[in-house]
Amino acid sequence: MHAVPVINHPCTLCCRPTSMWCSRCQSAWYCTPEHLHQDWARHRKECIPPTNQQTSNNSSTSNSSNAYGVNMIATPPPAEPQYIAVSAILFSPEEERPRIITINCRPSHKPSQGMCPIPLVSNHFTDGQPEGIVLTQGLNSEPLRFPLHLWYSPNALKKGAPVNRAIYHITSGAAPKAWCGTVVVLKFNGSRRQGYSDAGSNDLPALSAYFLAYN
Repeated sequence: MHAVPVINHPCTLCCRPTSMWCSRCQSAWYCTPEHLHQDWARHRKECIPPTNQQTSNNSSTSNSSNAYGVNMIATPPPAEPQYIAVSAILFSPEEERPRIITINCRPSHKPSQGMCPIPLVSNHFTDGQPEGIVLTQGLNSEPLRFPLHLWYSPNALKKGAPVNRAIYHITSGAAPKAWCGTVVVLKFNGSRRQGYSDAGSNDLPALSAYFLAYN
């Protein structure tokens, strides 16, 4: 009777001897499923399934592998994207004054290319898909160091209702044409517009100038 050798590879995370590997790539070893989960943020970048030829070879040797006590650990699901929360300004038709709200931004698929996160503002617009305008100038047409990203409802503007009372308030009713519908304003973190920073009351003068010029 022959003794069955035991395969003991060091766990990728703690170096403890183990006979379990990642079921997806079959090349990284872990002593517990928890260690695979803990290391997944790093390991997922190199976790490449075997090629067809490798898979065939693995299948042909699966019986011998099992004889050596090799077990598999299921690969964790992809990590959920980490949302970025920033302060924005809400101009609501039903409210007399603008107020600060929090907007979550979904990271772009290619942040290394400088693509700006996507603000999730749709829940503030019940009458259709919102559209965005980028304001690059403030009072007296001076360039804004941090451009403003204004989201509004084209449908509300076309209908001419409801009149935005918060915008009416900050313009003292002097705008030649009333702005209608909800408006949400975010603030870019620089002129390259690769991300957002917190908007606040300091941005109201530039917004007031824009609304006063709207016609």
